Amino acid sequence: MKVLLRLLALLASLILLQTAASARNDPPAKTVIICDTVEEVKASVNKAFLDSRSRLKKAMSAEVRSTRHLSDYLKHAKGRTRTAIRNGQVWEESLKKLTQFLTNATGQGLDLTSLFWKVGCNPPAPAVTCNISNPYRTITGDCNNRKNPALGSANRALARWLPAEYEDGLSLPFGWTPGKTRNGYPLPQPREVSNQIAGYLNEEDVLDQKRSVLFMQWGQIVDHDLDFAPDTEMGTDNYTKAQCDEHCIQGDNCFPIMFPTGDPKLKTQGKCMSFFRAGFVCPTPPYQSLTREQINALTSFLDASLVYSPEPSMANRLRNLSSPLGLMAVNEEVSDHGRPFPPFVKMKPSPCEVINATAGVPCFLAGDSRASEQILLATSHTLFIREHNRLARELSTLNPHWDGETLYQETRKIMGAFIQIITFRDYLPILLGDEMQKWIPPYQGYNESVDPRISNVFTFAFRFGHLEIPSTVSRLDENYQPWGSEPELPLHTVFFNTWRLVKDGGIDPLVRGLLAKKAKLMHQDRMMTGELRNKLFQPTHTIHGFDLASINIQRCRDHGMPGYNSWRAFCGLSQPKTLEELSAVMENEVLAKKLLDLYGTPSNIDIWLGAIAEPLVPGGRVGPLLTCLLGHQFQRVRDGDRQVLVGEPWGLHREATGVSTEVVLLPPRLRQHWHHQGPTEPIPGQHLPAWLCGLLFS
Repeated sequence: MKVLLRLLALLASLILLQTAASARNDPPAKTVIICDTVEEVKASVNKAFLDSRSRLKKAMSAEVRSTRHLSDYLKHAKGRTRTAIRNGQVWEESLKKLTQFLTNATGQGLDLTSLFWKVGCNPPAPAVTCNISNPYRTITGDCNNRKNPALGSANRALARWLPAEYEDGLSLPFGWTPGKTRNGYPLPQPREVSNQIAGYLNEEDVLDQKRSVLFMQWGQIVDHDLDFAPDTEMGTDNYTKAQCDEHCIQGDNCFPIMFPTGDPKLKTQGKCMSFFRAGFVCPTPPYQSLTREQINALTSFLDASLVYSPEPSMANRLRNLSSPLGLMAVNEEVSDHGRPFPPFVKMKPSPCEVINATAGVPCFLAGDSRASEQILLATSHTLFIREHNRLARELSTLNPHWDGETLYQETRKIMGAFIQIITFRDYLPILLGDEMQKWIPPYQGYNESVDPRISNVFTFAFRFGHLEIPSTVSRLDENYQPWGSEPELPLHTVFFNTWRLVKDGGIDPLVRGLLAKKAKLMHQDRMMTGELRNKLFQPTHTIHGFDLASINIQRCRDHGMPGYNSWRAFCGLSQPKTLEELSAVMENEVLAKKLLDLYGTPSNIDIWLGAIAEPLVPGGRVGPLLTCLLGHQFQRVRDGDRQVLVGEPWGLHREATGVSTEVVLLPPRLRQHWHHQGPTEPIPGQHLPAWLCGLLFS
């Protein structure tokens, strides 16, 4: 079946492909048809984008909001990302119409080069002018690779390590057409899989005795620094999100997740949970593949872009340009016991105000639109801007002759180095365990032939972190005892919950909770807490929650992900075919039988589910398949980054703590799990004399 689908896709591509030379010989009538069709589609798509923005603003002001409206806020494309996704939609819609018309009317193929330029697709060139004398990263990620300046930059397609697998060979996900099979078996509904595999009745978490919640939170920080695929919009003006959300009508880019018979959500949320397909981009010349390719709105480098933004206009908004010290803008309205918060967003009302109108605290403005998604992430963003401003002031004292731009760029470079070094030195070894050296050998220096782009499969592999999130968020006092009247906050109450930071204790109690409380341990019988599986983005009892496990499974299909065995083969692992073989891989016959009862064959198991279901490698927190996929990706991110600093000899060996009201001491239980951490003593600020006159980075 896979071979047949690929042959059909290849045949479709061959029918469409024409060279630019043949375009010059096209009759004028054909050119007019292309122009007219593209203009018609552009008008339709532009209207859909405009309507979507208007609906979101209106929904935030309405008395009754839905989970989708909160989700839309996080996944709403802006700036250059919005333009890239819009062009991708215009391309795909125009291609469909023109292929059908020209083939039927003239029997001729379509010149894709003409269509590419007419749509306005950006060629694979850097979005900024490269200056080889510039010692700093560009905001967009361009110019990192001298030979291929656009490699790894923002708003490009995610990389494919294996060919995409779509139902029609081009863009439709498996599960789109009722009754259509994959490898001879129908795919199970994502919610049914979630109910049977990911959920558990006893909501008591299995806690990780050797990893704190900070381990989980650092994973989210890294993820938000590497990848983001906003949702697309409806492709036509006569198909609205209301049809998808309220009536569960599949079509265009709406791919609703249906609730199976007997699901308790049928009584409260109707027939389905809305789901919108991820944004995608135009194909890259010479059009060797016309399959849908999802966008990565971020740079593929560990460069602290979640702090500074990969969007030039937003990067400037986040800065305090009136200061000569290269500072980040901070909140002028509220503070945390005299220490700054990030600025508020201008959108009124924001989801954070919606969930608690009485408190009236907006969401925070940051380099990533997801900054206020949950309270620990907002805490992390707060720490980052405080640390930037602390470092910038120290650098200014060391180098009073530096102007604001130099101070900003040098501080930004240090912040990126923090994230790189902590990730490779501290985080990945305790994630990949004994197999770390196998997949990420010692650093040998930059290799310009290495492709650092974030792969499509990585966006699913790194979702293992969803299984490390405990069901509550803890707040602790100075003695690491429960803080306040509500020391344990149910997870679903901390989504879009900036008011807790501003009006209920600040970030210090949460930072202590990050350090001292245990992360959830991924267990085959207790995969995902019900707080995420039933109450995602349900900050109040009036809003019904999403199911994160179902979303992850549906997203695998949306992205055209090959199945479990294809990725096992990619990693050189066995490909189980029988119950006995799958039981051996999972080391769990009960789980293996459930998977086969649902999917029919191991080859159909969605990659996210199959990968997280595997038993953990020794010393690590993921299984063999995830170890391979994550190891591959992080080695490429490191070795393909000309400006990476993980191999530098200077001592960024302790996290700065001048960003909190007090010096936070690591509890004894945690010291052994953070490499190079010495005795329990105040951690000094970073050693900055190396930056005197810019000697370190010259």
